[in-house]
Amino acid sequence: MKDFKNVFIFDHPLIKHKIAILRDKKTGMKEFRELVEEITTIMTYESMRDVKLAPVQVETPLEVTTQYKVPEESVAIVPILRAGLGMVNGVHKVFPTAKVGHIGMYRNEETLEPQEYYCKLPEGIEHKTVFLVDPMLATGGSACDALNALKKRGCKNIKFMAIIAAPQGVENVAKSHPDVPVYVSTLDRCLNENGYILPGLGDAGDRLFGTK
Repeated sequence: MKDFKNVFIFDHPLIKHKIAILRDKKTGMKEFRELVEEITTIMTYESMRDVKLAPVQVETPLEVTTQYKVPEESVAIVPILRAGLGMVNGVHKVFPTAKVGHIGMYRNEETLEPQEYYCKLPEGIEHKTVFLVDPMLATGGSACDALNALKKRGCKNIKFMAIIAAPQGVENVAKSHPDVPVYVSTLDRCLNENGYILPGLGDAGDRLFGTK
């Protein structure tokens, strides 16, 4: 895979540990969901190194001091339905007041192309830092379409986060949206003939919600 300035592959030992458990087919729904949240929280911390802070006056028990905080209402979370819902609480642990929008995409099983069926976003999202989240980045089609939908509605500061990605998906998003930082915890080997990531972890949505 080519090197892209907007792609960040994490090499974090705690994430590697949790990914190993996440992949295991014996890992149950409850633990799977908790791991997705925990990995997302770590990724959120890492991806916000460039966050803009605002000065605030804080009174300690001893004196008044100038400190710096992330402005209230400056962050929004947009999961790509349905699997992206599993990452929302992970971001909320860092930004508990962040509002949540939703973009619904499904994959045409014949063409493997994404289809949008739902989009509802918080008011004023165009002025926020937007976390677009989806656990799996396979072909990149859904992510690219979701990014297009956000940009069409005025969003300019977007960060995309995926837990596991295939090289094809990373390249597709990086080339199509060079202005969007792409954060991936683990880069896997390839896609199979059905468009699933290998070695992957199966269908993230099914494992999150107990469906097949």
